[in-house]
Amino acid sequence: MKRVLIVKVTSLGDIVQALPVAADIKRAFPGVEVDWAADEAFAELVHWSTSVDRVLCAPLRRFKKARRWGDFKAIAASIAELRAYRYDYIIDIHGVYKSAIIAFLARSSKRIGYQSQDLGERGAAFAYTGRFGPRPQRCDAWHGMRISASEALGYEVEGPAVYNLRLPEPATAPFAADSAPVAALFHATSKDDKKWPLPHWVAVGRELAQRGFHVVLPWGSEGERAEAEQIASQVPGSTVLPKLNVTEIAQMIDACALVVGTDTGFVHLAHGLQKRTVMIFVATPPSHFGIEAPFRSISIGDGHSVPPIAEVLKAIDYVHSEPRAVAIQHGSAAA
Repeated sequence: MKRVLIVKVTSLGDIVQALPVAADIKRAFPGVEVDWAADEAFAELVHWSTSVDRVLCAPLRRFKKARRWGDFKAIAASIAELRAYRYDYIIDIHGVYKSAIIAFLARSSKRIGYQSQDLGERGAAFAYTGRFGPRPQRCDAWHGMRISASEALGYEVEGPAVYNLRLPEPATAPFAADSAPVAALFHATSKDDKKWPLPHWVAVGRELAQRGFHVVLPWGSEGERAEAEQIASQVPGSTVLPKLNVTEIAQMIDACALVVGTDTGFVHLAHGLQKRTVMIFVATPPSHFGIEAPFRSISIGDGHSVPPIAEVLKAIDYVHSEPRAVAIQHGSAAA
């Protein structure tokens, strides 16, 4: 096998959790070239993976919103790039119309996708010449992607997920080298039903400050900044960060000693970067979408109710209960 194309277009957390598929393929087939097709908004993240040789991207999301001529031309140009190579296999681990169209346009006689009942959009089935087996029921969505790809290409999944992320060096260090250990609280969510109450964040922030952490609060919108300022006003020594782009947030995460947050893309990224991470679930099931690595990452909550403060503090104790070296067993750390 010489070249494989993985199609996983969005979103940040899903792409992070799909990256181990590329590492699995590299391990199973030494010397194989692995390309990845993603939306332009998330291509930067895929470029950080040392398991991916070529990143193909187009402004699909932006074009859908604005319908600008420049974006249309960029999409047209990306098709030529997509068809520059012939692939032994195309693996669509997204399963919607846009990923299926990409798979169909790429050059290969073997385009593998989910069975109809497992597709995000059933019409995507038109693109495939073969199907994955039934979606595994006794594992989370992330391990399920690894199993699907392995069955399609004929190898065994071995060991824990390996992310192989290498970030660009920051122009300046996110935090002073001699400062207290930093704990980032990702309180913001894409949906209101995923939010953990602000008074709970204040209580956890205060506890972390008492333990000697410098608590920092990232944000993405003006509403999120206002919430961050509310929390910071009640947590001694805490800092509301300036507006950061995706790369800057990743570099900030990589400089942290602890990340606590809701079920969002950046908290999945923290897990992929081998940080000590606690993910809080309020409205979605952690058994399907959570993170877990012994003494490093843990998901809490039942997906139906608000986890209590004590449960989060217990989880923080857990991820700090063993030496940092334990995490090395769970994939390559970010450079």
